[in-house]
Amino acid sequence: MYGLLGEHLPHSFSPQIHKSLGNKDYTLFEISPENLEKFLKEKSYKGINVTIPYKKAVIPFLDFISPEAEKISAINTVVVRDGRLCGYNTDYFGFKYMIEKSGIVLKDKKALVLGSGGASATVQAVLRDMGASDVIVVSRNGEFNYTNIYNEKDVEIIVNTTPVGMYPDNMNTVVDVSRFDNLSGVLDVVYNPLKTRLVMEAEKIGIKTATGLSMLVAQAKKAHEIFFDTVVDDEVCDQIEKSIRLQMCNIVLIGMAGCGKSTVGEKLSEILKKDFIDTDEMIVNAENKPIPRIFEECGEKYFRTCENVAVNLAGREKNSVIATGGGVVTRLENYMPLKQNGIIVFINREWDKLPIKGRPLSVLHGVKELYEQRMPMYRQFADIEVDGNGTVEETAKIIVKEILNYENSCN
Repeated sequence: MYGLLGEHLPHSFSPQIHKSLGNKDYTLFEISPENLEKFLKEKSYKGINVTIPYKKAVIPFLDFISPEAEKISAINTVVVRDGRLCGYNTDYFGFKYMIEKSGIVLKDKKALVLGSGGASATVQAVLRDMGASDVIVVSRNGEFNYTNIYNEKDVEIIVNTTPVGMYPDNMNTVVDVSRFDNLSGVLDVVYNPLKTRLVMEAEKIGIKTATGLSMLVAQAKKAHEIFFDTVVDDEVCDQIEKSIRLQMCNIVLIGMAGCGKSTVGEKLSEILKKDFIDTDEMIVNAENKPIPRIFEECGEKYFRTCENVAVNLAGREKNSVIATGGGVVTRLENYMPLKQNGIIVFINREWDKLPIKGRPLSVLHGVKELYEQRMPMYRQFADIEVDGNGTVEETAKIIVKEILNYENSCN
């Protein structure tokens, strides 16, 4: 009786979110364009959310359009009331919630909106209604484009509404946030990955950020309120967002070679019901030779290039436990690919308990020297540090506990 209307819906969090809100009848309606009119007029539903490519296509069939939806000229929620089709735009309320939760202040601020599509129209409306003094829209061929936007050095807020940086286009971005002198907030409506490069670059220089997952959950909450003429506490949004984030996130294990990343990782994948990925195994499979031989024949520099490729591929996946090589922290460019969907855990095992057989750098440099050299790098990467001197089961249990503590501290 309720659901999400779209043409192709291979994966959507909408059923999960709405069921968490208490709507057990929520489903997916995959409708082809030629059947859209028939589906809408039959009214075999009580309420639907609407996604690409139908947010504008449904408008001619509506009997009522809410003020915010009329302002944006896009519909993402339709409810049947007394036989009439009533259209709303809950993305408006979702984006507003995202801003309010972030603590980013818009009043009298100059804002730059990246993209001119449907999401951009929603964002522009909210920015203006929340008091932004100037809203500049950037498009490929518009007056403001990606060749001249750095002339607007006094921009204070940036919002990305483009798909750049979204899976599978991870780690790409259309602007360099460090080139704006007065920047105080960066928002990205993308939620896959959990953090885009744009957001991570902003966080690196101390700028407040917000990501699209909170908007996704909040717009669903507003739709639920419209469907059932009810009010849902905002705390429910926080709970659902946390649940989805834990489901999506990767647990990334770093530490010295031989500290137990692979064995602990496999145990964690069982406990947390996540896939297991070993970046060293990815390299071995790609090169068709063991790691000591790669070092011997091609050298460490070549291996680190292979490792970066593996890290980028593994890091863009979701719901996985990722075991990395001991030297992954020696290349700073590996941090963001691992962090975009990940909580990074440093397994700290005492150096004299680390095996060296089959580990070229431990043999070459000495395990104690390597341990001391890398310790600051591990701690620079890590969100969590755990004692890895116990058994595999003990270490895995500690990590699970610390992950939950970490997530609670981030809310």
